[in-house]
Amino acid sequence: MAGHSQQDFNRSALTLDSGRAWYTGQRTEKIPNGLIRVIGHDCLGLDLSYNELSTISGIKDFEQLQELILDNNKLDNLKTLPHMPTLTTLSLNNNKIFNIDKALDKIRECCPNVEYVSLLGNPGCPDQLTNPTSTDEDDYERYRLYAIHILPPSLRFLDSRRVTQQERSNANTRGRYSKTIKLIPELIRKYVPSSTQTNNEFDDIYFNIHYTPLPSSVRNPQDHKGVYGKCKYRYSGKNSEGNRFISNNDL
Repeated sequence: MAGHSQQDFNRSALTLDSGRAWYTGQRTEKIPNGLIRVIGHDCLGLDLSYNELSTISGIKDFEQLQELILDNNKLDNLKTLPHMPTLTTLSLNNNKIFNIDKALDKIRECCPNVEYVSLLGNPGCPDQLTNPTSTDEDDYERYRLYAIHILPPSLRFLDSRRVTQQERSNANTRGRYSKTIKLIPELIRKYVPSSTQTNNEFDDIYFNIHYTPLPSSVRNPQDHKGVYGKCKYRYSGKNSEGNRFISNNDL
């Protein structure tokens, strides 16, 4: 049995330091059972970036976790996120989450004391540099207000930016009205010409399209409002960002 726990994951790829653990780039699809045996239940920080995780139910064993970095995985929802009252940092950059609204609801439900959340690079997140043909900076600002409205009041940072007092005030008054309506794939198939569909995958231009009763039209990929120099929330995906957006002095 002990041998099996060691074979459950690549022990040589695991790094431990001061109550924190890194297990990245191993193509694991779920959190290895043997990981908790080696790391321990009192782990404070866990980085599982650059894997192929589609479920995170195993996180429930890390009962004192404060920081959870899940960048660059294959999570398309957060249904398996367990209740984590100690968690203060949650980074989910560059996953496959389309329904950001449900993800925000799940984070609010399971992480009541979270202070830092990042969802950049997901198909449902309207960050202009990830989806330049279908979103602009106004879309992102509306998303911020809605996210600040939904997430717990403990939130201090959203993506790479601190939540300002003005944003908090605006979120309280009109955050609930800032929700962006996105077409689900079934509606895309109905309203988007079949010539734009390839193997049931859709270009990013349709990921964040807003519903309108007017006749549909396809924008030229070069025709967008975003100004690259003005965007301050770029997610490059080169390295696991996580809480590296902020310094210890900010917390």
